[in-house]
Amino acid sequence: MKETIAAISTALGVGAISIIRISGPESIEKVNTIFKGKDLNTAESHTINYGYIIDKNSEVIDEVLISIMKAPKTFTTEDIVEINCHGGIATTKKVLELVLSTGIKLAEEGEFTKRAFLNGRIDLLKAESIMDLINSKSENSRKQAIEILNGSLSRKISSLRFQILEKIITVIEVNIDYPEYDDIEIMTKEKVKNELISIKKQLEKIIQESENGKILKNGINTVIIGRPNVGKSSILNRLLDEEKAIVTDIEGTTRDIVEGNITISGVELNIFDTAGIRKTQDIVEQIGVNKSFEYIDKADLIISVFNNNEELNAEDLEILDKIKEKNKIIVINKADLKQKINLDNLGNNIVFTDTISDNGIEQLKERIVSMFNLDKLEKSDYSYLNNARQISLAKEAYEIIIGVENQIDSEIPLDMLEIDIKNAWEVLGKIIGETYEEELLDQLFKQFCLGK
Repeated sequence: MKETIAAISTALGVGAISIIRISGPESIEKVNTIFKGKDLNTAESHTINYGYIIDKNSEVIDEVLISIMKAPKTFTTEDIVEINCHGGIATTKKVLELVLSTGIKLAEEGEFTKRAFLNGRIDLLKAESIMDLINSKSENSRKQAIEILNGSLSRKISSLRFQILEKIITVIEVNIDYPEYDDIEIMTKEKVKNELISIKKQLEKIIQESENGKILKNGINTVIIGRPNVGKSSILNRLLDEEKAIVTDIEGTTRDIVEGNITISGVELNIFDTAGIRKTQDIVEQIGVNKSFEYIDKADLIISVFNNNEELNAEDLEILDKIKEKNKIIVINKADLKQKINLDNLGNNIVFTDTISDNGIEQLKERIVSMFNLDKLEKSDYSYLNNARQISLAKEAYEIIIGVENQIDSEIPLDMLEIDIKNAWEVLGKIIGETYEEELLDQLFKQFCLGK
């Protein structure tokens, strides 16, 4: 990490300003060679300096403001220079080209944040939350990212690791290494068991609340299904309050997935209208039907639509069988027509809508809020684990703790049980990056944009 790196940190396009970020030991010295204005080598830290970017022929490329931030009080803990130039693709690229011509290396994806992590400025949870903050699409996901960035979740995980280390591992090892001392705490299996119960409860709470975190971050993938011409596209349009999907009386109008997004109680609903499910000889329509079944498997919520004025047929029954284990709301559409459908065995989570008004749409939204407790999520703690990596590691540590707890009353000695306890401590360390694999870091930071 001794190389000085640079990248464009703002979206590339037409705008008022663009920012080119440079970080590393030679950042100030190198940028000074293409800058006409105050000698940047003598500039105070955390100052903004006016001048011009010039090429080797002293031609002015752009009028700029340059921020100087000296180590260690910077994002990467290295010297950082940020060139604020005029927005625009040609200008921004030309300034970056001149920066790189000084011998500065083009940064890789996420390399600034990776340096911040490796230099101890942030832990791995905070690093991931930066990307979550950039990608947040709702107020709740923004709040969650800020909460984690502020360190609340890191403190929870660190506290658990401290409890394991200080209350169990250290005491066991002192007992083993210094048995002759009378004034040390004697660690017994009963004491270990009590500590493990406390740790397990805390982990259990974190894991349970993580499901809320995933909802806040990723939203709810909601799939509307049903056979052709039951009104799926009409329901999509009414939920979105726009004519997103084409609506006709012709069966098979929707042949591909139509997507839309709304926010309910601060949580994004990612809605997918699917092709009508039926047996068909039309190859294109059949591809759409197959896609419908694929989306059912990936959905967090199924909105299954049936006609009020028709009895359930074989295709309806196939749909009901396919979604029996899923979170679902049954929508009985065309409630303004004479009822012929038998509601037996459809469950209690039923909403009625009609073909001539928005009746039932607000009730449908209320059911979604109730099903996922969205009204309570807004008022709760935002420091959740919120991605698969974090949650899987927490579950792994939890299973290890349970395994040790189950063996505590056996003949296995404490020093053998300590091996598994230490393993749980190390797994929790992977969540915050106290322990990590270089390969994992490379993969994780490649998800970031170039200038972050």
